[in-house]
Amino acid sequence: MESISGRVALVTGGGRGIGRAIALALAREGAAVAVASRSVPELEQVTSEVQALGGRAFFLPLDVLDRRALLGAPAEVARALGPVDILVNNAGVHGSAPIPRIPDAQWEGVLQVNLTAPFVLTREVLPGMYERGWGRVINVASVAGKIGVRYAAAYVASKHGLVGLTRTLALEGARKGVTANAICPSWVDTRMMDEAVQVAADATGRGADEVRAAMLAANPSGRAATPAEVAEVAVLLARNGAINGQCIHVDGGEVQA
Repeated sequence: MESISGRVALVTGGGRGIGRAIALALAREGAAVAVASRSVPELEQVTSEVQALGGRAFFLPLDVLDRRALLGAPAEVARALGPVDILVNNAGVHGSAPIPRIPDAQWEGVLQVNLTAPFVLTREVLPGMYERGWGRVINVASVAGKIGVRYAAAYVASKHGLVGLTRTLALEGARKGVTANAICPSWVDTRMMDEAVQVAADATGRGADEVRAAMLAANPSGRAATPAEVAEVAVLLARNGAINGQCIHVDGGEVQA
């Protein structure tokens, strides 16, 4: 596998959970890491952790719903660290409601964060990757990008779209030194899972522990993945140029397809 030492990575949603774990894992491999999210205190903490590992780091306050800021993000990273070699589209949101009760705002917001923002960022960094003959686009999708999930139509649609975008990117970039792959976790032990548990508990009147157990009942391992387990796959995809157009499940065998 190739070394990514000295490469520049941009990780959205990098302040916590999966994004933080990926940022730190890439830094351990020698990459310079720009972390982007809405929470400045979280970004400052992750930046400090990357620097403690001896790595170069830059934090970028970014709301991916802000199109102007999104378009300018790669240039800001380039000024601070150099042009983006590894783009990790990790920022995401969830929405839960039966289809007849999904408001327009929820549908549009989920798709904008989970699908449109990765497209926009990828479009901005691709010309430079093509010119340099090297690049990695890593999209954090979900097993919901491969299967249907009750009461999560907006989320499922956005992740299916992200998988499709990944596959097309892989075909277009393959002869230009750029790979594109998706990571498809099931439940991961993050704040997003905690929030989903609480929403379901409030809606059903069940206890949070009972809801969490029900969510994990279909998983052969009986547990959620850890952010570190997802991050290990991101490092593999960054270092291995022969993996392209793939959707790698990190789900304990829950979805075998």
